[in-house]
Amino acid sequence: MSLLDWFADRRKTAPVLRAAPENDEGDGLWSKCPECGEVVYRKDLIANCSVCLACGYHHRIDSEERLRLLLDPGSFTEIDSQLSPTDPLAFKDRRAYADRLRDSQQSTGMRDAVVCGSGSVEGFALAVAVMDFRFMGGSMGSVVGEKLTRLIETATAQRLPVFVVCASGGARMQEGMLSLMQMAKVSGALERHRNQELLYIPLLTHPTTGGVTASFAMLGDLILAEPKALIGFAGRRVIEQTLREKLPDDFQTAEYIQDHGFVDAIVPRPKLRSTLASLLAIHGQKAAALVG
Repeated sequence: MSLLDWFADRRKTAPVLRAAPENDEGDGLWSKCPECGEVVYRKDLIANCSVCLACGYHHRIDSEERLRLLLDPGSFTEIDSQLSPTDPLAFKDRRAYADRLRDSQQSTGMRDAVVCGSGSVEGFALAVAVMDFRFMGGSMGSVVGEKLTRLIETATAQRLPVFVVCASGGARMQEGMLSLMQMAKVSGALERHRNQELLYIPLLTHPTTGGVTASFAMLGDLILAEPKALIGFAGRRVIEQTLREKLPDDFQTAEYIQDHGFVDAIVPRPKLRSTLASLLAIHGQKAAALVG
């Protein structure tokens, strides 16, 4: 028997090893934490805002769950839900952009990567937008930028604070310059909102990167973040290759960003609602004092 034949026989008889999925939920009753490996009862995890009871790891949640946890029951009214992206560049890489859009819309039930509307938190009215990472990595295309701009302009006209939950890989490359221009468009709307002395608070969740970080995610009057969220513009490997030096292990984490002055507060998800209500109350008292 030749050496090649021996290896071929070994391949046929060797057991096949497969890695366990990162979040092994078994029969749906249990959930395994990808950070510490702890297996917890799924209902207990959901009751704790999808935060690991053992290590505090913040599991990713969708826009619907985020709104449920954040807003007063029945207070949310969605706007511009009919806006849907097109494919102006007829873009195609390994797959056509139109196919990617269709698959994301079918799997998420959303038209694009952000949900916008108005609601209240402990009785305080606000305009709110929630980005959803399930839809093409939460990437910002022309529809995401347009919906955010319209939301901010509506909030300015109605003198409402704006709260945006950021979760994005950045600008959507399949739309080219049409995507990049959304950075300036949303930023301009925020500047007009600020000129009216109105409050804007972004929440940076895991991950918040690319063109979203380089625009509206970092323009808040107060910038909040979830623990250990990845926050940055370029990727770690790109930065290390450019600088030709090793970066700290905690580089681009929410904690690192806060230590360097770019985040005002890190707020665990179970405390977000009460924290936001307190900030809205303080801002309302300040506004009333200025008017008085």
